[in-house]
Amino acid sequence: MARPITKIVKPEVTEEEKQAQTVERVLESLAQNPEGIQATIKLLQELHDSGILGALNAAVEAKEDIAKIVVGQMVRPPVTNMINNAMAAAGGLTELDPDMTKKLMSGVTKGLQRADEALQSGAKVGIFDLMKALRDPDINRAMGFGINLLKGIGEGLKE
Repeated sequence: MARPITKIVKPEVTEEEKQAQTVERVLESLAQNPEGIQATIKLLQELHDSGILGALNAAVEAKEDIAKIVVGQMVRPPVTNMINNAMAAAGGLTELDPDMTKKLMSGVTKGLQRADEALQSGAKVGIFDLMKALRDPDINRAMGFGINLLKGIGEGLKE
């Protein structure tokens, strides 16, 4: 009868064998992906020729200095004010009805076109023209909108 196995000997791989296996795996990858490797080499050459690769290398080497500068700039009051204002504006935009915003922007576009046409024509507006304009339904609608807009702004400022 045979003796039971009490000790398992694992084959030890030398450092040279590990390197040879790694080189073999890299060569297999190269053989399986020739188009990708060639495209990568071409991209790297273009980046090198344009100077971008050198700039990227310098940026990576100076990453700590760049991080200090970026963080220093981000904590300046004008930058933090801008971020806070952008967040407040985004919060306000979430409360607006998209259909109303679309109508308003369409109206502003048409209004700017008409204003430009009037500016180009050089026509003068007199007191009687203003009185007559108040009877125009479009102008009356815009005046009502503007008055109610100002009222809402005033109420918001009171809070």
